[in-house]
Amino acid sequence: MSEGDPKNTHFGYKTVESEKKADLVADVFHSVAAKYDIMNDVMSFGVHRFWKRHTIATAGARPGMKVLDLAGGTGDLTAKFSHLVGDRGQVILADINDSMLKVGRTKLRDKGVVGNVDYVQANAEALPFPDNYFDIITIAFGLRNVTDKDAALRSMRRVLKPGGKLLVLEFSKPQHEVMRKVYDMYSFKVLPKMGALITQDADSYEYLAESIRMHPDQDTLKQMMVDAGFEQVDYTNMTDGVVALHRGYKF
Repeated sequence: MSEGDPKNTHFGYKTVESEKKADLVADVFHSVAAKYDIMNDVMSFGVHRFWKRHTIATAGARPGMKVLDLAGGTGDLTAKFSHLVGDRGQVILADINDSMLKVGRTKLRDKGVVGNVDYVQANAEALPFPDNYFDIITIAFGLRNVTDKDAALRSMRRVLKPGGKLLVLEFSKPQHEVMRKVYDMYSFKVLPKMGALITQDADSYEYLAESIRMHPDQDTLKQMMVDAGFEQVDYTNMTDGVVALHRGYKF
């Protein structure tokens, strides 16, 4: 919506002023941060771990690389990347939400993930990093919450090194009608009840379901990445397209 009316955008199914969306999204994640990992396991039946493992494998991180885990939340990808890049590498867990960043930092330090990991509160639309800095950027389940996705993609490309790779892991559009119907029923009937039970917050999970439906589908996001300057852009559907992993390079 922001392309047609830059003053307004979507917050789930609601139309809100663009400048207010970040605060509304922040409220959602402040609310769910403490139970975020538990809800991920419950609402995906643990399958989110497979989606993230596939993302790590596709990233191809090697010792000495610099990796940005954007919208990194509670740090699942950061923990894996920290091991892969080793002492000579660097991983930055960046998130716009302070509550999520604190949960992630505490979780990783409790696991002994220290030394090559830094934590930065950052807006994806204007990343506070030098040009041509990172070998790999991942953004997992975060792009749909960004107000200006085009600006965020351009910002990510700017801070990637030539030859660097962007991986966008995000909910997308199921490919088959039966799956779409099952997924809709689950998203709008079951998820909010889970949220109410586990986090005492049904509204945030209603927003989750709505934000997924408003996010660009696979081919639209692919074209957005091309328009932002990425090359060799492709995507892989997982779980019938409930989730897609988009990949693009900066040359």
